Amino acid sequence: MNNTANTAGASSRSKSRRSSLFKSMSSRYDLYLMLLIPLTWYLVFHYGPLYGLQIAFKNFSPAKGISGSAWVGFDHFQRFIESYYFWRLLWNTISINLFSLLFAFPIPILLALLITEIRNKAFSKIVQNITYIPHFISIVVMVGMLMLFLSQRGGPVNTIIEAFGGAPVRFLDSAAWFKSIFIGSNIWQNMGWQSIIYIAALSGVNPQLYEAAKMDGASRLRRIWHVSIPGILPVIVILLILDVGHFMNVGFEKILLMQNNLNLESSDVISTFVYSTGILKGEYSYTAAIGLFNSIINLALLLLVNRFARKKAETSLW
Repeated sequence: MNNTANTAGASSRSKSRRSSLFKSMSSRYDLYLMLLIPLTWYLVFHYGPLYGLQIAFKNFSPAKGISGSAWVGFDHFQRFIESYYFWRLLWNTISINLFSLLFAFPIPILLALLITEIRNKAFSKIVQNITYIPHFISIVVMVGMLMLFLSQRGGPVNTIIEAFGGAPVRFLDSAAWFKSIFIGSNIWQNMGWQSIIYIAALSGVNPQLYEAAKMDGASRLRRIWHVSIPGILPVIVILLILDVGHFMNVGFEKILLMQNNLNLESSDVISTFVYSTGILKGEYSYTAAIGLFNSIINLALLLLVNRFARKKAETSLW
């Protein structure tokens, strides 16, 4: 009898929730209708193409189509993992993203703290404008600037090196310099733009906390450490989770523009390999398997970091 009563009660509560949801949707139907546009976008352009993922498990032939191609199971995944270039591609992809996370992620936070601590508002705006402007430079122009500045013959950097008695360095033709140049130029181009959200978060910190810390004798660095950083910590955690969510995705366009045969040892990553093998050579099934492998790693990292952040920092995406 008790089980029957509990089941009936749960059923009635479920019906009540559905009824209240329907009433809410009918009363604000205009807002829900506006959701149809982004919902349609995601269904057509994001979820619809997932149908084509099955070619990663087939020997896809454009003449036969997706449904007519023969199944090969995990053969493409096995071929990729057993290939001689697997570890090079994996290491280059992971190392570029790992170093970017270690060095590029904290710099916008430091820049935001610096800008908010500048008492002269006019100078603060000048710093903001100077750091924002590089974000609007296109990737093609950015790579062109790197080629110009780092040129072995006549480049400003090598001119300075030669002025101090050093030998000119072939920066863009060196595998040893590629990652440093790529990450460093990314930091310079994006740190100002990425600091905007941290500046906005810092503006929401209660000013009374700063006054209380100042009255307690806390120095400026102490106020930053004990008030500013804890105040924006949830924002930092959320953005860190989002960055880890596309950890295996590297700036494909920029790497492709900077890549050449001399720096291929450091610049060849999974995304450029998928382009050169899948698009240029037409191995669609093989590169679809590689792309799926890459996406599964991203998903696993996102779930792990989100779960860790939820336990330790009590902040997460869901």
